[in-house]
Amino acid sequence: MRDPYEILGVSKSASEAEIKKAFRSLAKKHHPDTHAGDKNAQKKFQEISGAYEIVGDKEKRAKFDAGEIDAAGNPRGFDPRHGGFHPGGPFGGGGSQGARDFHFTWDNAGGSGQEGFSAEDIFADLLGGRGGRRGRQQPARGEDFTVSTTISFDEAARGGTRRVVVPNGEQIDVKIPVGVKDGQQVRVKGRGGAGRNGGPPGDILIQIAIAPHPSLSREGNDIRMELPITLKEAVLGGKVPVETLTGTVTLSVPPNSNSGTTLRLKGKGIAPPNATAGDLYVKLIVTLPDKPDGELAKFAEGWKADYDPRAKLK
Repeated sequence: MRDPYEILGVSKSASEAEIKKAFRSLAKKHHPDTHAGDKNAQKKFQEISGAYEIVGDKEKRAKFDAGEIDAAGNPRGFDPRHGGFHPGGPFGGGGSQGARDFHFTWDNAGGSGQEGFSAEDIFADLLGGRGGRRGRQQPARGEDFTVSTTISFDEAARGGTRRVVVPNGEQIDVKIPVGVKDGQQVRVKGRGGAGRNGGPPGDILIQIAIAPHPSLSREGNDIRMELPITLKEAVLGGKVPVETLTGTVTLSVPPNSNSGTTLRLKGKGIAPPNATAGDLYVKLIVTLPDKPDGELAKFAEGWKADYDPRAKLK
């Protein structure tokens, strides 16, 4: 067996917390429940658990660091094929002077060490059980699966259905609730890892990211947008169409509207269940034609403006 520190990816000076953290991460990554039928993953998982059995136990770790036991937890010189020690080994028999007794016990997993410790204690904790030998026989909740998905602004505002692939390879359709926010987590109950010993299955936790919209932004349940209008609409006012989450509505632009004028459409924002709908705030942007307009240029040449648009900057 390889050096247990090397297997867990930690240094020999690592703290107990660092060792436990490394083990938890590797155990979740290679656990057989998430790699059905993968013999390599099962072998890796067994190697990880064996390494933690050694350095995750304070007494065993001390003995291993002192060279008293090997990476499998056996005393140096112990020959498992004969159930004893090699003559002349550090714990050899034959009545040689200086030989010393070494007492050890075997746990249910077949490893040597202090009675009452096993990596299974940690496995049960990882998978939602209570840990310890008794925990192995008790129902344990299955593992929660965590996945990420990116949805559109409209999906977040209106709700919908999104298909996701979970770590065990299963594809499921997930209901996206109306008004879900960027970074919010959606829980699908009972669709995670299988329970152990008759325990309930885990859940699927879906981390939501929302793609930006080209013209809309969100503030709570309110939506803000910029709406281009013509110079004529700005000066004389008029009726202009506006796309909302529930369809197209007509917005009344008052005469003499400047760029930056903001109008509110009440209740046209995001409407989560059991909550008051937000509003849609429309910011007007006066826009000139893309191509030069001779008639407009002629009008501007003869127009004697009697106002200073930059007066507020002084």
